[in-house]
Amino acid sequence: MNQRLLLWGNVLVKVALLLLLAHAAVFAGLPQYVGKGIAARLVLYPLGVAVVPLAWLLVRRRRVGGSPAYPLLADLLVSSPFTIDTLGNALNLFNTVEVWDDIMHFTQWALLMGGLGLLLRPRVARRWVFVLLVVSLGAHLAVWWEVAEYFAFIRVSPELQTAYTDTLGDLVLGTLGAGLAAGLLLRPWPADRLRC
Repeated sequence: MNQRLLLWGNVLVKVALLLLLAHAAVFAGLPQYVGKGIAARLVLYPLGVAVVPLAWLLVRRRRVGGSPAYPLLADLLVSSPFTIDTLGNALNLFNTVEVWDDIMHFTQWALLMGGLGLLLRPRVARRWVFVLLVVSLGAHLAVWWEVAEYFAFIRVSPELQTAYTDTLGDLVLGTLGAGLAAGLLLRPWPADRLRC
């Protein structure tokens, strides 16, 4: 994939996130933001998009004999869910499109775990270990996401009445999205790592 295109994609996604978060902060009283944990998102989403750059800086600093190339595609995939989620809130899609939340849990986890899987893939020799790692990490992150949602807004909202069923569905969809990412990343598996 074109590195310049990936670079500009990364810049666009991160700038869009900052603008969308600024909109949410300034217009926090709009219906699409009320009861959606916007205060937590204002803090956590910028941290989420900083994971790959910070990890790369740490690896680069510790590596002797040359720094690794910056993982532009992994960064774009990891950053995209935060921007897409914030855009969904800004456009009020979570309140107006019944299946939007389900679509997001599947898609966001596929993107997130696709990015994290790209970072993990060079370090894992066996396909089955890689799949297990990506899917289990995706499921683990989905659990913590649901815990964060509960404390950020569900426990004090009308959604509490249906939260159990919704949470179970979200966990399954997040895990399936992680499974899709793991499966897609197996296709271009490096030739020297074809062991099962």
